[in-house]
Amino acid sequence: MHRGPAHDLQSVHDFCKILSVENRIDHMLQCMRGIRRKQLQVIQNLRQGRNRWMRSQDVVRNAQNQRVVKCECGHEFGDYRQNWKLGCKVRVRRTAAAMREVYDPAPACPEPGWQEIREFFCPDCATQHAVEVVAPGYPAVFEMLPDLDKFYRDYLGIPLPDEAPDWYTDRTEQVTQRWAANAAG
Repeated sequence: MHRGPAHDLQSVHDFCKILSVENRIDHMLQCMRGIRRKQLQVIQNLRQGRNRWMRSQDVVRNAQNQRVVKCECGHEFGDYRQNWKLGCKVRVRRTAAAMREVYDPAPACPEPGWQEIREFFCPDCATQHAVEVVAPGYPAVFEMLPDLDKFYRDYLGIPLPDEAPDWYTDRTEQVTQRWAANAAG
């Protein structure tokens, strides 16, 4: 019994659905394999002493065995739990002319008076590490505080030897309190 063209279209549609599901499963398996490969790569890097956690600036252990943010040139920005941007040289663009030097076309340019562009540079090698567009007076954005203890313990299965509950705490306020004390005294 022939069911006509509609049946054929439905069969093709069902077949495409099955392919789509199979492709998604294949994609998920590839992602899982990729994650496992990344885990093994991180473990291998650790065993070889290359314990890098970020991009052009890294969270590493310094000579005093402290976890610090460090530029590729060797400059230490300080404790990784404090916003590393507070240890940078900063260029602030506040005028339309200064903003147009880095924004093109003009409609994409931030509006002076409402926003400013901050560019963060390493004080030693002048590598530009970050750019943010914020309202004037807004504090430097602390994008990420990694929970390294949880990452190493739960994701890699290698607990860090100095694991402690206070490692995953934002300590940026200590820097600004120190600045206020120095300015007052």
